[in-house]
Amino acid sequence: MKRLSVYFVLIGILSLFLVSDSFAQPEKKKKGGEGWGMENQYGRMYNTKTIETISGEVVSVDKITPVKGMSKGVHLMVKTEKETISVHLGPAWYIENQDTKIEPKDKVEIKGSRITFDWKPAIIAAEVRKGD
Repeated sequence: MKRLSVYFVLIGILSLFLVSDSFAQPEKKKKGGEGWGMENQYGRMYNTKTIETISGEVVSVDKITPVKGMSKGVHLMVKTEKETISVHLGPAWYIENQDTKIEPKDKVEIKGSRITFDWKPAIIAAEVRKGD
């Protein structure tokens, strides 16, 4: 009889742990267009078939919000031999916490995906080199 009581108590405790998960809040899923991840509207513009490398001088460094609902991002205008092109680096909170700072007149080499953004050519950067 004592063993039977122990089993019922153990089953009761285990049941409480299992039932508590069923009352947990479901995970909220992000809508398309939010955030900087590859699964979102903005991230899906990155196309591995349009990867190229450009070199040039930084004309300006700004913050932009590429798509409504996203956090601010760092944006460069880079003057190459052929054109002055918009370069999207990534979320401002990430770029601002890097050791290397990019400023106007810096010489950079950028590898990324050429896209059309706001009806103009742009590059979503995958790799940025400044100096060594």
